[in-house]
Amino acid sequence: MKIAAITKIFYAKLLPRKLALVLAVLPFHALAQSDTTRKLKEVVISSSRAELLKSITSAQQIKAEQFIRYSAFNVADAIRGFSGVSIKDYGGVGGLKTVSVRGLGANHTAVLLDGIQINDAENGQIDLSKFNLSNVQEIALYNGQPSAIGQPARSFASATILSIRTIKPNLTSIKPYLITAGVKAGSFGLVNPYLQWQQRLNDQWSFIINGYTENANGKYGYTINDGSKDVRQDRVAAGVKIQQIDGAVYWAGRDSSKFNFRVNYYHADRGLPGAVVLYVPPPEGQKIWNNDLFMQSGYQKSWKSGLRLSVNAKYANNYLHYFDPQFKNSAGFLDQHFRQQEFYQSASLSYIITKHWEIAYAADLVINTMSANLNAFKYPTRSTLLNVLATNFKAGKLTLQGSLLNSNIKESVTTGTTIPRRNVLSPTLMASYKISDPLTVRAFYKNIFRAPTFNELYYNFITNTKLRPEFADQFDVGFTYNKNLPGALEYISLTADVYYNKVKDKIIYTPNVYAGSALNIAKTEGVGADIGIRSERRLGNLYKGLLAVNYSYQRAMNVTDPTASTYKNQLPYTPQHLINLNVGVNRKGWGLYYNQLLSSLRFYNNNNKTTLPDDYLAAYGLADLSLVYKGSFKLLPVMISTEINNLYDKNYVVVRSYPMPGRSFRISLQITI
Repeated sequence: MKIAAITKIFYAKLLPRKLALVLAVLPFHALAQSDTTRKLKEVVISSSRAELLKSITSAQQIKAEQFIRYSAFNVADAIRGFSGVSIKDYGGVGGLKTVSVRGLGANHTAVLLDGIQINDAENGQIDLSKFNLSNVQEIALYNGQPSAIGQPARSFASATILSIRTIKPNLTSIKPYLITAGVKAGSFGLVNPYLQWQQRLNDQWSFIINGYTENANGKYGYTINDGSKDVRQDRVAAGVKIQQIDGAVYWAGRDSSKFNFRVNYYHADRGLPGAVVLYVPPPEGQKIWNNDLFMQSGYQKSWKSGLRLSVNAKYANNYLHYFDPQFKNSAGFLDQHFRQQEFYQSASLSYIITKHWEIAYAADLVINTMSANLNAFKYPTRSTLLNVLATNFKAGKLTLQGSLLNSNIKESVTTGTTIPRRNVLSPTLMASYKISDPLTVRAFYKNIFRAPTFNELYYNFITNTKLRPEFADQFDVGFTYNKNLPGALEYISLTADVYYNKVKDKIIYTPNVYAGSALNIAKTEGVGADIGIRSERRLGNLYKGLLAVNYSYQRAMNVTDPTASTYKNQLPYTPQHLINLNVGVNRKGWGLYYNQLLSSLRFYNNNNKTTLPDDYLAAYGLADLSLVYKGSFKLLPVMISTEINNLYDKNYVVVRSYPMPGRSFRISLQITI
């Protein structure tokens, strides 16, 4: 009995302890006895995934690493391949570049920098050439509005949103700084050095500083037909000298609190070469100076209860100086100065009621003023109060979103009369349904309101205070198909949308330094389609091919009077067909990219029943080629690129009488420390 009891205790208590000890010692013993240990080679499995911007409405995105694929020098270059996008370009290195989406015009596209709108109350059009890409992380274009509802009210107040996100420091205590220096140089005397310094101060604070200069003589060749033969001429008086500095400070609390403050200063000294007209010598000596300063800040905080607060503020001061030494007046020259200021405050509050339902409210107050040294100038002040109530609801595969925007605008002038006060409600409804994992269908309706700009109302010698505001209705139905594949074809991404736009009292503005004119076209309609496809494919073990194709069909028509000769004519500067093809091949750090843009003919006025060459702008094809190397030099990351723009030396114009450059070259060198 005693032996049995002792044996039982041994197996129940002592044996498990010994067994554990043996198991613990065994690996070290075996390692010590073995001399056949082999180190396996590391196997890296890489694959590209289809990147699709998550949005209820149709949206497109381009990231910093893709800029070079499109030979992009500024924001306008980066987005010209988007479906539905038409860039109005006055030519040259420093030429004005604005964007129109789906034929609605540049005034219906709001440009946001880190969520806060860059506004121009004077003309309502943002010059995209002013944004250097060295500080841009990504650019997104939303038709309708972004899907996130806890945003400033201004994000709901335009037909389309162009969102620019800047680079933010993402550093560690091991590597607390990052310095990027580069230079771009090329044709037309271009020299563009830039520098970026990112610094981590501690766990909560960091900053980033960006600076660049751009100098170019702007002299490029173009061809003009004198009625019997083509004549080669040089563009003159188009030189630019630009300096910009941008700095931002970021703070992240130990909870969810975040704060940022940004200061941006832009100075430009640009020559205006003017329009090219047969037998008329081009004007010389016209110049324009810009001194623009803005400061903006933002604060966000989230609570566990589902409440989220966002507060933003901004101050902008823009100065424009225009000089024409040959103006035919009593003084013999024209010297004009314009200054506009903006004061902006926004607050939004969102609350997640359940995991399926979120609501938000936002209020924005905007005060714009403008002054000029013109005789009898009105000195307008505009106060805009925007209120928006939005909701987002998810039920399984279905997502519904709605918003109601209230725009309250009051305007005053020092002398004379002004436009009446306006109080307008603008609803938006959006929906998406996920049919399967790769396939989602979507639709939206948006009503939007746009008041006339200061230029349209007060800049001309004859003030047009009877100019009516625009009211636009947008309808859109589309789908996205986004699937990762296991074979050589790594993914396929397909998007397609059809849309219908209706605008009442559309404002058409014909720019002219001396006496521009603005008028209302009672009714316009636009129908169209945007189609895009992207894919990547492995080409053997070393190479990878990339493909992106976007196609746009735009039929933007004047439907005011069925008896008029302009009835159902295409609106000015709106091509019916746009195709952008981008292909590339990568091998390790090397990349070769080809970009082709095709645009159908455009009319520069609403009378396009004629087929005479002088009455329309010819169709054109524009090709760019770039070779890029991304590697290291003495363990430091470097990037070197060579670009050929307008590869086939095509003679074309985007805006009538403003010839675009022929073939040009650009090289870039960038190093990161």
